[in-house]
Amino acid sequence: MCLLGPSGCGKTTLLRLIAGLETPDSGSILFEGRDIMGVPPHQRGFGLMFQEFALFPHKNVGQNIAFGVQHWPHAQERQARVKEMLALVGLTGFAGRDVNSLSGGERQRVALARSLAPGPRLLMLDEPLGALDRALRERLMLEIRQILKGLGLTAIYVTHDQTEAFAVADRVAVMNRGRIEQDGSPEVVYYQPATPFVAQFLGFTNLLPGQVSAGGQVETPWGEWSIPQAQQYPAGTDVTVLIRPEAASVEAVSEIVVEGELTTSLFRGRFYQITLSAAGQLLTFEMPLNDLLAVGSRVKLWLDPTKISIFLGDWRLEIPAKSLSE
Repeated sequence: MCLLGPSGCGKTTLLRLIAGLETPDSGSILFEGRDIMGVPPHQRGFGLMFQEFALFPHKNVGQNIAFGVQHWPHAQERQARVKEMLALVGLTGFAGRDVNSLSGGERQRVALARSLAPGPRLLMLDEPLGALDRALRERLMLEIRQILKGLGLTAIYVTHDQTEAFAVADRVAVMNRGRIEQDGSPEVVYYQPATPFVAQFLGFTNLLPGQVSAGGQVETPWGEWSIPQAQQYPAGTDVTVLIRPEAASVEAVSEIVVEGELTTSLFRGRFYQITLSAAGQLLTFEMPLNDLLAVGSRVKLWLDPTKISIFLGDWRLEIPAKSLSE
């Protein structure tokens, strides 16, 4: 499970509450049906891995990993466990290495091995890849998932990076100001954001005001649109209309049309990212490379209704600038 959200939304605080490092003002924390509020952190049997890795600089790799099993009575068992963990994270033969000589990715693996060594019932990872460069993060996030799935271990993973969350998790909970706004599979969260906050946090900027009409249509700044989802709401309901960036086409794919001035066109490798100024709104779309449109020209685009969704909520909601900068 991944806790996803902007800085300050409560992800790490929730993790620390589960670990027992902080005490909640009220409520209960249940694990396997048992309230663990009164259980000291060292007796909960949970593992915690921090972003900074927190390795002991005066200990070598093997000694760092063995720290988690130092209470085991037999030295041979401890040594075997260290060897097993090194093999698990792909660092066989690294036991005698100085941790200060390791790369960032290698230190991350050592920290993971140390967290796994005691055999925790639950592993919590607090932005474990935040200190690494993008390319290394892309590789290690997949390795972490494979390791945890291979062990069959329950894990709670904290990040503000949606790409990381979707790649690692089976389930994602999007948090905002101490509350969970949406909880579901990565596919459901991405394709069916439940609130304007979730949509904006995921980077969807095409959010418009709308109202359900008597015929099950949705009134928008461009007239009535036929959106199947609207039939579940009574007429007169105020809704937010979300247009996905890949919804637009220069060919007629439906009766839904937007027309306006093309203000920007950026080459993004696999597509052109364009901005359309229409009916007082700025809309952003991803256009195929073969659909090169001239900046400053008047453009008509057709929208795929299957890539338009609606939900209840205030479409004017904004994410604080601090969150957007991360």
